[in-house]
Amino acid sequence: MEEPRICLGNDDAWLELARIGAGSWQITADWSSWLTADFTADLSAAEVVDFVARMLSHLRAPSGGRFSAAVTPGRNNPLTLKAEPVGDGFAFSVRLTPNGDDDVCHLQMEIDPIATLELREAFNALQAALVV
Repeated sequence: MEEPRICLGNDDAWLELARIGAGSWQITADWSSWLTADFTADLSAAEVVDFVARMLSHLRAPSGGRFSAAVTPGRNNPLTLKAEPVGDGFAFSVRLTPNGDDDVCHLQMEIDPIATLELREAFNALQAALVV
């Protein structure tokens, strides 16, 4: 069985969150092959399930406004998504911090707008894979 994963973006800029084992997730991002990040993060299933639920709550009943969701609420948060409404979807500003909440070591990039329906489908698929 394939491990749960989600990939957001296109060939120019993308982000992937993929479970590689119990409590271990690979976070990979690429911006036009010029700027990349690829690291392992210790995340519990509960943290990822909660993150997905928060994302889906914003996507199921879009308010038309901005929102933000971090994978973990604490200091060691490796991934934060900030969503900006654009047309019928959202553009994302991604902040990755491989070593926790460390202002020295982080990557920020933008992902072009993704249709809300496509985002809901991607997060619903991740949620379904996590609850199996």
